[in-house]
Amino acid sequence: MKFLKNVPKVIKYILLLFAAFALAVSTYISTCYDVGSFEQLLYTVRNAEGTGMDSIKGGIIISITSTIIVFIVLLLPIAFSRLKTKIYLRVTIKKKKREFPISYFSHKFLYCFVIFVVSVLVALNNLDFYDYISRQLHVSTIYEEQYVDPNSVTLTFPEKKQNLIYIFVESLEMSSVSWANGGNQYVSYIPKLEQMALENTSFSNRDTLGGAVAINGTDWTAAGMIAQMMGINMKVNINGNDYSGYSSFLGGATGIGDILKKNGYNNYFLMGSEAKFGGRDEMLKQHGDYEVYDLDAARNDGKLPKDYKVWWGYEDSKLFEYAKEKATEAYKTGKPFNVSMLTANTHFWDGYLEKDCPTIYDEQYANVFYCADKMVAEFVDWVKEQPFGEDTTIVIAGDHPTMQYTFYDVSTGYTRTVYNVFINSKVEASKIKNRDTTTMDYFPTTLAAMGVKIEGDRLGLGTNLFSNKPTLLEEMGWEKFNAELARRSIFYDEKLLGDSYYEIQKTVQKEAEKASED
Repeated sequence: MKFLKNVPKVIKYILLLFAAFALAVSTYISTCYDVGSFEQLLYTVRNAEGTGMDSIKGGIIISITSTIIVFIVLLLPIAFSRLKTKIYLRVTIKKKKREFPISYFSHKFLYCFVIFVVSVLVALNNLDFYDYISRQLHVSTIYEEQYVDPNSVTLTFPEKKQNLIYIFVESLEMSSVSWANGGNQYVSYIPKLEQMALENTSFSNRDTLGGAVAINGTDWTAAGMIAQMMGINMKVNINGNDYSGYSSFLGGATGIGDILKKNGYNNYFLMGSEAKFGGRDEMLKQHGDYEVYDLDAARNDGKLPKDYKVWWGYEDSKLFEYAKEKATEAYKTGKPFNVSMLTANTHFWDGYLEKDCPTIYDEQYANVFYCADKMVAEFVDWVKEQPFGEDTTIVIAGDHPTMQYTFYDVSTGYTRTVYNVFINSKVEASKIKNRDTTTMDYFPTTLAAMGVKIEGDRLGLGTNLFSNKPTLLEEMGWEKFNAELARRSIFYDEKLLGDSYYEIQKTVQKEAEKASED
């Protein structure tokens, strides 16, 4: 009986602890990370395998510390309160009225329960859950009306096919360039990349250097890659696709890897992290049969010890050295090649500063970008000196803006955009300034830069920026385009997700039937 008397007290403190956790973590995520949507959180949680613990351990420590502090604050009313009212249950037994005290319905217990409920509601609001549910309940027809299946249009490659080197630079945005050239810094954090953008083709949303906006479903790494490789945004249903472990990863979509493979290219993809994180290994395997060189591959071929791991995997300095080897190997096959890669050093929080990197700024993140700038520039210079240099188009683009958005001061209303530059393009653009673009436009634009003629100048939801055709963002405007992309799409579920969507629906139906039988 003594144990039963203590149960309400235990429950009371558990409720407060969960309330503190919900408030602390959701507030931390919403204020410190530029998390664009609940879909992003849902996708990350479902595909957490391969996460770089070094990059998030700071967040874990802050979350635990914040939870403890909030828990103590929530305890104070209980510690100083002397008010306690018992509620009695009155029953009549054999014509005699009796009262049974229900002690756990004290003011303190009620306080804990209310705080728990309110905290959960606030946490869900912080994490965009209510807007997400609203978007799931409203169906968009934008894909039915605007999506261009790459298999339905004619793509004409030049007689001499151009190689492609595509560099996704983690969290790279134009905010890091100097004010003088359209950035948001007094002195550029990325001077060499800034100069590349000035000297080559770089599409901008302003008169000076700028870039593409990260629209809904394109603003985290896996989504950013899919946007630029397939011209679509990434949608995550609450009971739907986790993009890994199923027979098809966006099986109804066609990406640049598929197109290049079909036209005789060898596809390679290098990343310092584990490719299985976010289901990227399945995406690359199923869309272009890429040869993937990630942390596991480097361990398996003896380049790294079996237990080697820093930051997300191996450093970017190693990534570029491995990319040089892979590009040389690809050239020797005599076939056109696509060597793509994804860096990791500039991932939030504060990035990974390699020991040989200079430290010329007060903030570590600024030094990490400055060092990344140097590495990318040296690699580009190396490519230009190779026998395949003249026959290779180089694209450098951020995968999305950094989620460490407090790093940039945007109090003046500065619009943050994703960095882009197209080097050694085979075509000229008639207009590169004052273009409203998204990273989905980079899909057809990359092919055009390689000299590929695209019937209609659109693929997926992307527009060839070398053409005079307006982008969907220019036609529809930010609010409408973003809202349509955020809503549920039946076409996306049934046509683009393909077999995996129906696989999941069958699984959900079986689980529901089993639950009803039980």
